[in-house]
Amino acid sequence: MTRIYAIANQKGGVGKTTTCVNLSASLVATGKRVLLVDLDPQGNATMGSGIDKNALEKSIYHVLTRRATIDECLLFSESGKYHVLPGNGDLTAAEVEMLSLDNRERLLQQALQSVRDRFDYILIDCPPSLNMLTINALAACDSVIITMQCEYYALEGLSALANTINQIQQVLNPALKIEGLLRTMWDPRNSLTNDVSAQLTQHFGDRVYRTCIPRNVRLAEAPSFGQPVLAFDRQSKGAIAYLALAGEILRRNEPNAKLPDIVSQEK
Repeated sequence: MTRIYAIANQKGGVGKTTTCVNLSASLVATGKRVLLVDLDPQGNATMGSGIDKNALEKSIYHVLTRRATIDECLLFSESGKYHVLPGNGDLTAAEVEMLSLDNRERLLQQALQSVRDRFDYILIDCPPSLNMLTINALAACDSVIITMQCEYYALEGLSALANTINQIQQVLNPALKIEGLLRTMWDPRNSLTNDVSAQLTQHFGDRVYRTCIPRNVRLAEAPSFGQPVLAFDRQSKGAIAYLALAGEILRRNEPNAKLPDIVSQEK
């Protein structure tokens, strides 16, 4: 059964794209078929997958404006070994054009139906705002993975995002839920980090992933080489953390399945 996750947070700079790229590569490493959908006009997930966003002939923009099918736009990331529905700055225009289209909130959902059965996981990298693109992602996905730093303002942003998810659930996607909260840029030496983390666990319980993504130089360097960190430095703390996250997700979804050796050990 295919699972579609939106990687979301209305706050920027909290590791959405980093998680989308590296979780995609880590799930592939466990033997899963993965599609990454770059729904952010910045196109960073596309570039981080080794694909030049400025050289695209067709992109998700053409899919959302009904100018092309997904099959005409799909590319393969050689560095990550997953498929990519690429995006770039054209998506800014797509937001405006989508307003005049019928059923505009479900354009992505409708498009993904044609390829859904080919993948085990589809990850959608959302823009850092609540707009028509994000609404399309939330309407199309099964659940949301929220990435966040453990800092004071992150809690306020989380509250706003939870309200948005509730509204989308009521109007567009009754099955929508929060799949999990991922703590990124983790630094346990910081007392505020530990305080916020404790509050998250108290409020959301086991929906907070046990895995935390640490601040890691190799993780920060990998995008400039167009590679997930797993391809850039397999032994780095960042790579190990995302493999652990993939293992945790597999355990939740397939509790009786035997995990691949690559994620069978706790980090």
